[in-house]
Amino acid sequence: MPKKIIVIGAGFAGIAAATCLADKGYDVTILEKNATPGGRCRKFEAQGFTFDMGPSWYWMPDIFDKFFTDFDKKTSDYYQLDKLSPAYKVYFNEGHLTIGDSLKKIIQAFEEIEAGSGAKLDKFIAEAQDHYRIAIDKIVLRPGLSPLELVTSETITRVDRFFRTISQRVRRDFKNPKLIATLEFPVLFLGAKPNQTPSFYSFMNFADFGLGTWHPKGGMYEIVLAMENLAHSLGVKMHTNSPVDKIIVQDKKAIGISVKGKDILSDVVLSGADYHHSETLLDPSFRQYSEVYWDKKTFAPSSLLFYVGFNQRIPNVEHHNLFFDSDFTKHAEEIYDNAVWPSDPLFYANFPSISDPSMAPENCETGFFLIPIAPDLEDNESLREHYFNKIMDRFELKIGTNVRENIIFKESFCVKDFKETYNSYKGNAYGLANTLMQTAFLRPKLKSSMVQNLYFTGQLTVPGPGVPPALISGKIVADLISKK
Repeated sequence: MPKKIIVIGAGFAGIAAATCLADKGYDVTILEKNATPGGRCRKFEAQGFTFDMGPSWYWMPDIFDKFFTDFDKKTSDYYQLDKLSPAYKVYFNEGHLTIGDSLKKIIQAFEEIEAGSGAKLDKFIAEAQDHYRIAIDKIVLRPGLSPLELVTSETITRVDRFFRTISQRVRRDFKNPKLIATLEFPVLFLGAKPNQTPSFYSFMNFADFGLGTWHPKGGMYEIVLAMENLAHSLGVKMHTNSPVDKIIVQDKKAIGISVKGKDILSDVVLSGADYHHSETLLDPSFRQYSEVYWDKKTFAPSSLLFYVGFNQRIPNVEHHNLFFDSDFTKHAEEIYDNAVWPSDPLFYANFPSISDPSMAPENCETGFFLIPIAPDLEDNESLREHYFNKIMDRFELKIGTNVRENIIFKESFCVKDFKETYNSYKGNAYGLANTLMQTAFLRPKLKSSMVQNLYFTGQLTVPGPGVPPALISGKIVADLISKK
């Protein structure tokens, strides 16, 4: 009889792990707290508008491809994937920068802003590509059990890149503030300030400029549906509306879980839920990390999100838009150093219906606005509305059109919702930041040191935040369990 494994949480990491384990012959059941799978990648539909509630950028398509090819499938078996052209648009105090769908176009755009920057960008992206190859082939698939995992012939010869920051590397070659902000922005996806992120993480710049930005037709939730379909085909059982109350431990071994007052026994328990929350499901004596430990960690930002339906098309925007028309450094300090509501925040605006008309009614526009904020801030409706009006003032100024009168639907999501919906520690949106001291083996462990047969996966453990790393995290922990 195959070993029974219970997976807590149907986010990307949980489903990925469950699928890999089922493929290896295990009897796998996923228990998901919410009504639908996907974790933070959910969607909702209202008045004909389709909103991705969480992740909205499809980067690193090779990671998605690899996940499905491991099961002799292709992404195209499940969803249509289109490369965005242009990839995105960045607004500044004066003017804007359009990031094209090829490195050649981006080099040309850089050169127009700062003479000589095109050749420097070409060299920078070549270095970033080298980092990407090493990261994907040599580092991210390691389980984070030992510092020696980082020691390879490639990393040894590039050790300085772990101790020099992204900010230092970018500013060595580029002087124009617009170009600096554009090159430093991808590390925000890793949840840390550019001056605290190792320059090795420039591999995100290659993911951006080298591999491009894509869109699955119908929205990011199509990936969840694809993974759910694949998991079911391999025998994974999934139960939604099933919040786990307790991880049952006997003789220092995880033997199952309790859900809605019912005990379900298993040989292995794997949690893909928020790591801190997962440990609260254990008696205190079995927890690896104290509240002091978690409180001292550097978390990636939370977010204030607005889902907005417009009864007209929005001019002068692309699918993805970054509004860097305020002080980049000051906003980062308000997130990471001071933990206060930002005075004049950067923000992101996404209009998927521009490239995918299926996501909005005819002649309408689906809008998604995101403000990165510090975790655990006070969150109320008055603050949300204040910041909505704040960013809309700037948005309307930049696009040259009044659009607030065209809003026919609006919903918000913030710190309080992240806590309630996802059991997210301090309401974080992206997990632990990838600072040097929170990289690889320095992150919370995949395998419990206190309880046998208990494992963890997701963006608070190895390898880190984001959708592609979550897929990788699921695969790594599945391999770890199978080798036990």
